[in-house]
Amino acid sequence: MRPALSMVGTPGRRGVALEAAQEIERRGFSGIYIPSFLDGMGLCEAIALRTSTIRIGTSIANIYTRHATEYAATAALIHELSGGRFDFGIGVSHGPVHRRLGVDPGKPLSTMRRFVEELRGAAGGPGSVGPLPPVILATLRTSMVKLASELAEGAVWANGARSHMAASLSHLTEAQRRGGFFVGNMIPTCVSDDREAAAQVMRRSLLGYVQLPNYQNYWVEAGYQEEITAIRSAIAAGERERLPSLMSERWLQDVTLYGTAAEVRDGLEAWRAAGVTTPILVPSSVSGGQWQALEQVMAAFA
Repeated sequence: MRPALSMVGTPGRRGVALEAAQEIERRGFSGIYIPSFLDGMGLCEAIALRTSTIRIGTSIANIYTRHATEYAATAALIHELSGGRFDFGIGVSHGPVHRRLGVDPGKPLSTMRRFVEELRGAAGGPGSVGPLPPVILATLRTSMVKLASELAEGAVWANGARSHMAASLSHLTEAQRRGGFFVGNMIPTCVSDDREAAAQVMRRSLLGYVQLPNYQNYWVEAGYQEEITAIRSAIAAGERERLPSLMSERWLQDVTLYGTAAEVRDGLEAWRAAGVTTPILVPSSVSGGQWQALEQVMAAFA
C-alpha cells in the first residue's frame, strides 16, 4: 500500500496542485493531506471535487484561525462533497504562529477540548451543519495523545520519532490500537542517490522545529536529551548557524526518510511496523521545488 502525501497549493500554482492531486490518486497513493498555511480547507474542498477515490485531509488546520462553528460548516461541506473521504485534522499550532496572528492561545488541552465540543455541537440540533468527518488531533506528547484517545477518531504527529512511537501509542485503548483509529505521522522525506545531500535537506526541513520549545520537550522525551541540550545552548549563544550540525544522524534517521528510493521504501515499512497506519510523506528535493520533490517520491513507489 502506497503512503499518503502532503502538498501545498502555492499562489499562482493552485491549478497545478489540483492536477498533481489527480495524478497522486491515479498512481494509487492512499491520501493527500494539506498543512495549515495558506487555505488548507479550501484546497481540500477543491481536491474533493476533482478526485473520486483518494482520502483527503487537513494535517493540520489551526484551531485559532476560525470559530469552531465556522470550521464545522466547512468540514461538513467537504465531508459531504467528498463522499465521506475527508479527515479533519486539527491542532493548536505553535508559538511563532500565535504571535504572528496576535492570538492568546490559552492552555492547549482545555482549549482543544472546548473546540471539539463546540465543533460537534454545531452538528446536532436545530440549524445543524450536517454530519462531520472524523476528527483527528495533532499530537506530540502524552497528554494530547490521551486527549485524542478520549475525544477524537485519530491522532497525527508531525516529525514524530519512530523509536518513541510505541510509547506514544501505548496511551490509546486496546481497541484503538487494533484498528479503526487513525494513526498518522507527517514524515519529512527526500529521495536522492546522494544520501549526504538528502540528509542536509532534511536538517534544513527540521530547522524551524528544533527551535520550538514544544518540539524540544518532545524530542527530549523521545531520547534526544544530548542533541536538544546542545541546540538550546547554541540558541542561547546566538549561534543558530550551528543548529544543522547538531542534528545527529541517529536522530535524523529516527524522524525523517532520506536516501535512495529503496532506502525510503524500507524506512516506510519500518514506520508501519512501529504502528503508524497512515504515514504521510512530506517531500523535499535536493534540487528543485515541491513538484519535483513530489515526482521523485511518486517514482520511488512506482
